[in-house]
Amino acid sequence: SQVDQSIARSLSNLQTTHIDSLVLHSPLRRFDDTVAVWKAFERAVDEGKVKQLGVSNCYDAKMFRAIYDQARHKPKVLQNRFYDKSGYDRDLRAFCRAHDVTYQTFWTLTANGHVLRSPPVQEAARRLDATPPQVLFAWLISHGYQPLTGTTNAEHMAQDLKAADLVLTADEDAAIGAFFDGG
Repeated sequence: SQVDQSIARSLSNLQTTHIDSLVLHSPLRRFDDTVAVWKAFERAVDEGKVKQLGVSNCYDAKMFRAIYDQARHKPKVLQNRFYDKSGYDRDLRAFCRAHDVTYQTFWTLTANGHVLRSPPVQEAARRLDATPPQVLFAWLISHGYQPLTGTTNAEHMAQDLKAADLVLTADEDAAIGAFFDGG
């Protein structure tokens, strides 16, 4: 199948014996097609070629639950654009927490300029001697989410890694969380 060929090519290109996380870029138009691809993914897990599975670009909680419910190997990762247009995936994030699925954010900085410029983030950045992106990442990490970045800038990479060490006060945490949790 196309999935099998893609996995074989990835293994060859990466010069490895397994893929740590194989992520479906997005659900297909027909649910039956999504299930067929997922079953091919599951065969790769059974064969030891893949360690865990995930889904990206799935903003419909019913769709993600349907994928999860039919799966023999449950999705362990959901990667979504983290922005207000999707309501910051409140329902999906709750489902992920309840089912031990890691929620990974992308487009996190680009889509949230208003949050980065907000008084709670700016004040926390000053107090912590950090950048606003570090503060946003610190909030996400402290709530069990994994922010993904696309930076190629070494300085930004180092800053992103340091975000995990930042500790927000309870008031900062609540003020920043209000953007994402409807508070």
